[in-house]
Amino acid sequence: MTGFARAEGHEQGLGWVWELKSVNAKSLDLRFRLAAGFEALELPLRASLAESVKRGAVSVNLGLSRAAGGGSLRINRAVLDEILALMRGLTSEIEAAPPRLDGILAMKGVLESGDETEDAPLREKRQAAMAASFAEALKSLKAMRVSEGKRLVPVLAARLDEIADLVAQAEKTASAQPGAAKARLKELVAALLDAVPALSEERLAQEAALIVARGDIREELDRLTAHVGASRALIAEGGAIGRKLDFLCQELNREANTLGSKSGDLALTRIGLALKAAIEQLREQVQNIE
Repeated sequence: MTGFARAEGHEQGLGWVWELKSVNAKSLDLRFRLAAGFEALELPLRASLAESVKRGAVSVNLGLSRAAGGGSLRINRAVLDEILALMRGLTSEIEAAPPRLDGILAMKGVLESGDETEDAPLREKRQAAMAASFAEALKSLKAMRVSEGKRLVPVLAARLDEIADLVAQAEKTASAQPGAAKARLKELVAALLDAVPALSEERLAQEAALIVARGDIREELDRLTAHVGASRALIAEGGAIGRKLDFLCQELNREANTLGSKSGDLALTRIGLALKAAIEQLREQVQNIE
């Protein structure tokens, strides 16, 4: 989800530069920093960005530069007269030194640039040109993000292959073999029969059922295999699949945890730990996927 794009433009004495930066995030987070007087651009550009980018933290910056002589200054007489009238009214109430000229000119609204009073047609023309430049930058940003995604495909495939191989190894362990599970069950049932005081038949059946459920890892192996297949299908599908892959990583981790808790031998425990490490590596890479 990382990327950077830049686009420049100019229109009748005003130049601008768009800079778009994208980093990883669980959801879509858009942040705009526009020059004063161009805030009206944010809503339509935000909508355009949300259509192209589904995940990530994207910051948008608009920088302006004005041609020499293109930003003539003028005094807003209405604002100045209002400020002076207020000062005269306060003179009889507050004892203070008379205001300096530079202080008055620094007050908001007194001094204006020629661009602040530009006519509507010029303003609309500039904003249309700015929107076109933004579209160019957005196209470049999207291309960079797509390129990053393509580079990650073989990395994700390798992690999924590793997980599938570990699941296959788990299937071959003694804990997954019916014969070994049956022998283990016999030992535990024999221990229950020798318990003092003796267990009732109903309680014995309950305990035996719990032993079988705790030692059976077939369900976890099947789910792990299914999640690996679903992840591969998503990657082949393409598009905005980051959140779905995130969810599948959570499910893979859940099954790996259950598998580890049911481990009946050292070999399966080692496989379970390796499986959790491989899933975590997959999850870290998925954070880079839109």
